[in-house]
Amino acid sequence: MASWPVITVDGPGGAGKGTLSRMLAEHFGWHFLDSGALYRITGYACLQAGVDWADEPAVAEVARQLDTRFVMGADGEVGVLYAGRDVTAVIRSEEGGRGASVVAAQPSVREALLERQRDFRQAPGLIADGRDMGTVVFPDAPLKIFLTASAEERARRRYEQLRGKGESVSLPRLLEDIKERDARDSSRAIAPLVPARDAVVIDSTATPADAVFEAVLLEASRRGISA
Repeated sequence: MASWPVITVDGPGGAGKGTLSRMLAEHFGWHFLDSGALYRITGYACLQAGVDWADEPAVAEVARQLDTRFVMGADGEVGVLYAGRDVTAVIRSEEGGRGASVVAAQPSVREALLERQRDFRQAPGLIADGRDMGTVVFPDAPLKIFLTASAEERARRRYEQLRGKGESVSLPRLLEDIKERDARDSSRAIAPLVPARDAVVIDSTATPADAVFEAVLLEASRRGISA
């Protein structure tokens, strides 16, 4: 693999990986990979092409043909472009999350996206946000973070986020969906959602994003990683 440094940020949805990863990318001035977005885009692209999520060979072919890139906005938010169109909002929906979890469990889809993800490793470095960044995609990363939080807290955060967008959502349903997704992601045969053996595990349930960010910067400094 290339020698450019990578900080991986893995963990379940809603733990704050995206916020932490964006803060790190901005601080270090590094490239940013939202691997979950690639799976979300794959699910979305399948819907657009009339491909059933359960049709693994067809889904893998869609994954191999993805035309996507990430754009860091002036506000620090990351936009997602697919075939030149901004699909950020549609893939961040609950339906987008379900599609991502389904297609991500398929071995040939993960294989199709593996090299695509590794291609994001470019100078001067990369912040990689996902679920298997430290265990499978970048096992040689000098710093691996596994960020977690209780299912109840993650459901609450998602509820507030969606309500803030004007969406009508059910907190009990969100909690049920999160628990189902956790079980599916953690029990899949290929690249299950687990911390790497050398990962630094951080529980963000009662820890503000700024405090998590500072803790990761301290770990990076201890390992000689600097902006």
